[in-house]
Amino acid sequence: MMGSVLFNSKGVAVELVARLFRGDIIHNLRSFNSDIPSEVFDFSWNFFFGFIRPMQVKYEFLKLLEVFRGQNPRYILEIGTANGGSLFSFCKLAEDDATIISIDLPGGDFGGGYPEWKIPVYTAFAGENQKLVLLRKDSHKTETLNDVKKLLGENKLDFLFIDGDHSYEGVKRDFELYSPLVREGGIIAFHDIAPHWDYPEVGVTRFWDEIKGEFRSEEFIADVNQGWAGIGILYW
Repeated sequence: MMGSVLFNSKGVAVELVARLFRGDIIHNLRSFNSDIPSEVFDFSWNFFFGFIRPMQVKYEFLKLLEVFRGQNPRYILEIGTANGGSLFSFCKLAEDDATIISIDLPGGDFGGGYPEWKIPVYTAFAGENQKLVLLRKDSHKTETLNDVKKLLGENKLDFLFIDGDHSYEGVKRDFELYSPLVREGGIIAFHDIAPHWDYPEVGVTRFWDEIKGEFRSEEFIADVNQGWAGIGILYW
């Protein structure tokens, strides 16, 4: 992970500060363009020692990005942004005039809470005519839901990615609050549907197993024994 590389290496930390100060990182993130999912993933994975590396299994996330790109999404909501790699990918593969909303809880128990100094980095993901809004709030609060509704106006979400609170109650609440904002024919995707034997606090698998039969669904798990990750899609 980037955190261990960055903060355990004085040289990397110094280089990061220097590049941020010069604007190199912002420029490179903003100027990168591709509509090919594999190119977008590889860029985010390799960029500056994993600075925005997605917390994903490549096979699984590429399958999701292929579905995402095929939808030509214009209104996107991601719950749980963490390292930023998935948000970067969604921005680059969304429509040129897309509205992308990120919700991430500072100090969240499941990898959330990017620092404030990273906000300009994430803002650089958006294209010139895209609107990217970063809500550093609790997705479970009515206030946050109302913020999202105001940002959407009369529009509905084309794509909802649920990757925040991984407890059973948490992922269920995110689904119940935000799924009504998804248009008919849109997509709801969940991360971490694979069994997490070493992490009993992760309840996404249980919730996914309960609801996937109620909809047309698809799941991508690279290895049933991997013990984490896995992506599930509901075709709404």
